[in-house]
Amino acid sequence: MKDKTIDAILDGALLGDDLSPADGVFLLKQTDSEAIAAIRNTADQLRYIQAGDIVTYVINRNINFTNICEQHCSFCAFRRDDGDAGAYWLDWGQILSKATDAVERGATEICMQGGLNPQAQINGNSLAYYLKLVETIKEEFPQIHLHAFSPQEVQFIARIDGIEYADVIGAFRDAGVGSMPGTAAEVLDDQVRRVLCPEKIDTATWLEIVGTAHKLGLPTTSTILSGHIETPEQQITHLEKLRSLQKTALEQGYSGKITEFIVLPFVGQEAPKSLRRRVGRDQPVLNDALLLTAVARIYLGNYIPNHQPSWVKLGLSGATAALQWGCNDIGGTLMEEHITTMAGALGGTCMAVETLQNAIASLGRPHQQRDTVYKQVINH
Repeated sequence: MKDKTIDAILDGALLGDDLSPADGVFLLKQTDSEAIAAIRNTADQLRYIQAGDIVTYVINRNINFTNICEQHCSFCAFRRDDGDAGAYWLDWGQILSKATDAVERGATEICMQGGLNPQAQINGNSLAYYLKLVETIKEEFPQIHLHAFSPQEVQFIARIDGIEYADVIGAFRDAGVGSMPGTAAEVLDDQVRRVLCPEKIDTATWLEIVGTAHKLGLPTTSTILSGHIETPEQQITHLEKLRSLQKTALEQGYSGKITEFIVLPFVGQEAPKSLRRRVGRDQPVLNDALLLTAVARIYLGNYIPNHQPSWVKLGLSGATAALQWGCNDIGGTLMEEHITTMAGALGGTCMAVETLQNAIASLGRPHQQRDTVYKQVINH
């Protein structure tokens, strides 16, 4: 059987067909500028069909509560050992003052993630520490949406305390966590993970934890860390796993599902030399990130309609370009962001609402503030 043509694949996608993994790989391997333009155009049309013309954004603050971490991911310049220069661990007062500042600046969301600090316990209990983090913010600001704790953190707590993932996630949900970041996914392929993050959870564990969150009614986001050592085949395997996870949530009628997909291009400037040598560059290649963005929209859009670029990693101009390659959301204000910035990203750590609005308006598209789960925020 002859390979499908680009046109046949893209026409099928516009009619609502799901791409096969082989179709996805075929699109990612295109190098001809006309073929790439056709892929971009299809992604843009599907974005319009699936998510409309309005570009959304969220007013949020990032709180990375500690950079002390027991793991040594090869791409991470954020982590420190306890006692290292630059190691930090915020106390309750500092957490509360960052939350207060966020609310005063109009935030509807606080995103909270941190290093895996084995000392982060209360009376020998890891979950108790994390619940206190939640309580510190929610007691003062019950209205704020807490988007907190990655699948990696869930596994860490469950392991330290000897409990099930569902126990951790259920406790978070009951304490007021509103959604879980789909980070620590990197690439959902264990060959890649063995090089990139050998101490991190494996693919099956990531999928199990996110699937459990959906079942327990907690929405999640989804991400891919791209542009390092992974192949187009591995990128598509990743997208296929996310699509199948989302299909399960939809078919089972879970109240939790994936709300958005974000391409996170690898920033290698501060990565260890061995990984930098393998990757061969320090900053993302914008064209590669944009092609993956477009193919992800075509591959996932029937099931995950919201797609977002990372202005932290691509810079604002790269993220604005991504709005023409299938993205319908430009992300959040963040207010502070340490993990990517410490890796050497050039995008900055804070974005004023007006700056995001102007970037969207430069494309002649309308903008709208949203909350974490993509409901419109009405400003009075």
